[in-house]
Amino acid sequence: MAHTLELRKISGQFGICKLQPGDSIPSWAISGKFWSVTRTDAGISVVCSQENIPRGVEAERNWRVLEIVGTLSFEMVGVLLSLATPLAEAGVSIYSVSTFETDLILIRGESFEIACRALTKAGHKMI
Repeated sequence: MAHTLELRKISGQFGICKLQPGDSIPSWAISGKFWSVTRTDAGISVVCSQENIPRGVEAERNWRVLEIVGTLSFEMVGVLLSLATPLAEAGVSIYSVSTFETDLILIRGESFEIACRALTKAGHKMI
C-alpha cells in the first residue's frame, strides 16, 4: 500500500558511527537535536550530529535527515516502502531509523536534492 507522506528536513549533517559491543555510550553520541543509539551483539550503531563525532571514531559522515511528520500507527503497512521505492528508482541509498512515533531516513548529502525531487515526484510533500 502506497502512502503519501509529509516530510520535514532536519537541519545539519549527521554521521553514522560504529562502536564495539562492549563500549559504553559516550556523551558525544547523545547530544544534539537528533540522535539514535542501537546496540546488538555485533556492536553499537550511533547516529548523531556530525560535529559531535571525535576524530578516530569509525563513521560514515555527511548524511542528511528527513522525518515523517506526525504519528504513525503501528498498523500502517508499507510506510518505508513508500519512501524507499522512489529513492531506489532514483539510485539513492538510505539508512532508516524508527521511533515509537515516526520514521526517519538518512540520505547521503550528495544525494539529498536528488532524493527530495524523487520523493516530491512520487507525491510526498516536503516542509
